[in-house]
Amino acid sequence: MKPLLTAALIAATAMPATIAFAPSAEAKVIERACLSSDRKARNRALCGCIQQVANFSLSKSEQRLGAKFFKKPQLAQDTRQSDSPTKERFWKKWKAFGATASSYCS
Repeated sequence: MKPLLTAALIAATAMPATIAFAPSAEAKVIERACLSSDRKARNRALCGCIQQVANFSLSKSEQRLGAKFFKKPQLAQDTRQSDSPTKERFWKKWKAFGATASSYCS
């Protein structure tokens, strides 16, 4: 998994910045949420790595929703337990993102 994500990151750096990354107004929403969290392990390098994975795994709107989980853990629980098909699809994607970030950024 790590070699695949590394290849994707390398390929993205070869693309124009307007294609590879979110506009600056919406960029780094996961990184900012991570840095403002109360987790002891947070640091700029780790949060930046997690943001890179988010850029390839999640849409902008999914990143905005996921960023809310850092300050509102109950929202994550409510989303996970929801019967809504939309929230269920998001949760599966969020869980996959978390596993990828954990593997890649550790």
